[in-house]
Amino acid sequence: MKIIETQIAGLKVIKSDFFQDSRGLFSRFFCAKELELILNDRKIVQINYSVTNDLGAIRGMHYQNKPHSEMKIIRCLKGRVYDVAVDLRKGSQSFLKWYGVELSPESNLAYVIPEGFAHGFQVLEEDSQLLYLHTAFYSPEFEGAVRFDDPKINISWPLNPTDLSEKDKRHAYINEEFEGV
Repeated sequence: MKIIETQIAGLKVIKSDFFQDSRGLFSRFFCAKELELILNDRKIVQINYSVTNDLGAIRGMHYQNKPHSEMKIIRCLKGRVYDVAVDLRKGSQSFLKWYGVELSPESNLAYVIPEGFAHGFQVLEEDSQLLYLHTAFYSPEFEGAVRFDDPKINISWPLNPTDLSEKDKRHAYINEEFEGV
């Protein structure tokens, strides 16, 4: 596994090797020992799986507030997605900046999104499937979100958004009083 730094402190991409022979291929998706520097004292406590059907659909931009903040490691198992993280950390030099990476089985990349970031993605191939590893349990009462189209963030989505949940459509825009999480 190779850990790649992004231009936003704390956001990382993991490039896994894969080994292929006549039977197919093998790749290590997670190794606590190899990811020790990323995980520190964190433990993976929950693994989620999503399937998003429609091309252009967006899920996000979600996060968990303290004390239930979480680190996520996201990997695409089928299809292709444009995965985005937005820095919401109070006092961060990259506050409200975003970084996106294309995830697919062929790229064999995982996206490491630490606490204090909102996360979302857009489907670039129908029936895309994601696997999420979380360092905290989901707590609906500590859930937060920002709009996928908030002009203060100005995410450049690759496709026109085609499908959003009713809940994601109702997320508020960031106002002047928002100081971060």
